[in-house]
Amino acid sequence: MRNRYLDLLRAAAIVRVIVYHLYGWPWLSVLLPAMGVMFALAGSLTAASLDNRAGAKVVTSRLRRLLPPLWLLGLIAVPVMLVTGWAAETDGEHPFSVPNLLFWLVPIGDPPGSDLAVDAWEPLWYIRAYLWFVLLSPILYLLYRKAGWAAVALPLAIMAVLDVTGFTLPDTADAALWDFVTYGACWMAGFAHHDGRLARLKPWIAGPVALVLAAGAYYFMRDEGTYDLNDISEAQALWSFAFVLIALRWQPSMTWLAKVKPLDRTVTLINNRAVTIYLWHNIAIAAVWPVLTFLALDELGDSMGHVGDLLTAFLLTILAVLAFGWVEDLAAKRHPRLWPAGSTAHPAVGTVENPASPTAPVDPAPSAGPTDPGGHEPAPSQSRATRVSGTASAMANLGDSKRRQTAASAMHRLPANWPPIPRTEDPAPPATAATAGPAKATPQPEDPGFPVAGRRAGPLSGDTDTKPTLPAGWGTSEEPRQSGPEDATEWFRGHHARD
Repeated sequence: MRNRYLDLLRAAAIVRVIVYHLYGWPWLSVLLPAMGVMFALAGSLTAASLDNRAGAKVVTSRLRRLLPPLWLLGLIAVPVMLVTGWAAETDGEHPFSVPNLLFWLVPIGDPPGSDLAVDAWEPLWYIRAYLWFVLLSPILYLLYRKAGWAAVALPLAIMAVLDVTGFTLPDTADAALWDFVTYGACWMAGFAHHDGRLARLKPWIAGPVALVLAAGAYYFMRDEGTYDLNDISEAQALWSFAFVLIALRWQPSMTWLAKVKPLDRTVTLINNRAVTIYLWHNIAIAAVWPVLTFLALDELGDSMGHVGDLLTAFLLTILAVLAFGWVEDLAAKRHPRLWPAGSTAHPAVGTVENPASPTAPVDPAPSAGPTDPGGHEPAPSQSRATRVSGTASAMANLGDSKRRQTAASAMHRLPANWPPIPRTEDPAPPATAATAGPAKATPQPEDPGFPVAGRRAGPLSGDTDTKPTLPAGWGTSEEPRQSGPEDATEWFRGHHARD
């Protein structure tokens, strides 16, 4: 039996990330801080596994489910990058190095790639961040069980120390450290969701705490002059944690979802193919206009505007799911399925066991699924072609500031090769709230999905004279939409150079 509330949160986060990476609307990062929510969900289900199995077995199980889809992407992307001149790049972000290719096998560092194929490797920072959270989870969970909420707040305290002292590590380690302090509180809040501590938090405590955290996030956003949380590690950490405290404490009835069959099946499909969607959606976005041009549909795409772009990106992502999603089934030791959107058992409500019990699980009917792994765009009022280069220069300027960014805060929102078209195991039965007396933590299956979003540490190029500012209308472009290239065929045959 699946917890459809968690499934719905995960599916919404995935869709939000695709839309955000396509359009770069900064208000989306405030509306739904997808990465923080998904790290929290993964933390909750990791804690459930740690309650029932040894830490080493939990870690190996997560890696077994996470790595094969990444290997398949690398098996395709690395040869393509080599054929298109990666080895000849002399000033790229990741100069070709045979030893660094090992990060495509075990991503303890960001898997490298050529500048031309940045859309393929840029989102993989999250795979590295998630891997480190999994490796550290046995220790973090032990610390949480000893210290409770103090352990949850520890990553935020470390972030404050880093800000005050200016302490730095070598680039790769520094990016990993900042990802940990940015999302660590959300991951460990997932522990509190699992054991019921979050559900037992009184509303008159949770509400004011969330408001204080939100006020802190707003302070940092005003200080930086942007409402894009992905540009500001401190604001991202505080707002994501505040959102998680409220969203995961709430456990609504989900009986309505089973009655809306198309949405229900879509949620199931997204959860069953979360890894594939995450790994390939950025490539699908980059391919929108080349594909439309190749099919001589570029004028139709231009006339449909943003809706046409989004529909095409969704369609290409679906094709990637059909072509590569089966590897998730093999990784989970299941028979491959082409379209895993079948019906599933649904709990009548989002049940919560006796909140007085210190071990009462908040989601006794967790999701079951294939895996447990899990932008920065310039001001959206600019044209798309301008946003690609504008983001790089803005990130270079932010890199000079005292406040360092996570790897998440360095990924530009639009694919690097965007065409120059200036368009502005079985779960336990659910328990009820009426359950009397202390209750043991209910065994839970694997996490069906992982957080989605992606950034890269450091800009590829650009000057340092531009800093992102809050655009008028919170990201709504006021420029007229322009048509596509006059000679699309000539453009398509080119190298899709970045502006």
